Amino acid sequence: MSIRFSAALATLGVLLAAPAFAQDAQNYPDRPVTIIVPYNPGGSTDAGARLIGQSLSEQLGQPFVVENKPGASGVIGTEFVAKSAPDGQTVLVHTSAIGIHAAFNANLPYDTTGDLRAVSIIAGGPFVLVANPSLPVDTVEELVEYAKANPGQLNFGSAGLGGSGHLIGERFKASTGIEMVHIPYAGGGPSQVGLMANEVQIVFDTLTSIPLIKEGKLKALAVTSDERWPDLPDVPTIAEAGYPDAAVMIWIGAFVPAATPDAIVDKLSAAIATADADATIAERLFGVGMNPVGNTPAEADATLDADIETWKALAATGLVIN
Repeated sequence: MSIRFSAALATLGVLLAAPAFAQDAQNYPDRPVTIIVPYNPGGSTDAGARLIGQSLSEQLGQPFVVENKPGASGVIGTEFVAKSAPDGQTVLVHTSAIGIHAAFNANLPYDTTGDLRAVSIIAGGPFVLVANPSLPVDTVEELVEYAKANPGQLNFGSAGLGGSGHLIGERFKASTGIEMVHIPYAGGGPSQVGLMANEVQIVFDTLTSIPLIKEGKLKALAVTSDERWPDLPDVPTIAEAGYPDAAVMIWIGAFVPAATPDAIVDKLSAAIATADADATIAERLFGVGMNPVGNTPAEADATLDADIETWKALAATGLVIN
């Protein structure tokens, strides 16, 4: 077979395959889609994924089934999606911790921005700095003063080593110059229990702790957003408390393998935006401490890139989390 004839066959193959590939994207999805949540069931990420998944099922005419693949602070589930076929059949719903991992872990089994592409930021919200009621402080300023007067005597808890709550705590330490001991727990619920038992004295928690705050079981000192949270109108922002460098938001976003066709990514992104515009979904997201976002793939990529740079600055201080 001549080289020229072989090249002609190859070109014909591409021309014949292209319309079929475009048709696949046009008809997407033509079978059930798996949403991978790299955490245990029951958290805010899982709840958000199930909310969005139900809406995507209704909009796109195929089941979007949530599968939990926890482990290694989200790395196991993320690797699974990064190495999946780029056909839109496997979608990752992760938190902003995905940027933390990219900044701090040079040995990830995937390239965060090379093996994955962002579809949309689904929702975002602040953390709340909560304290055990027995801690003799009522403001962030008093907390910093207490910590400086008692170096190394305060424990702060988180939902796990290298997660958002842990790194926000480390960022708070860096911005205030205080010393605290980090105690990781196996999830947000256990960290709340540890806080109420005074095993740890403070936690940067998701807003799922609001009921415990309202019952007086936890004491809220600040939220990490730029504006006060409507359900906690008397709790100042961390910037209002005098520490703007500690402000940070958590988000949940959708990702797919990097080679997934633009047509599929755009279709998923538009469906997420439609879901986020639904008043019932917005209300339920608010109930787990988040507001809907539903932005474009380019905007979601920009959010991830900015987060990675922010956490790289903290990593440059010498902090090691793995």
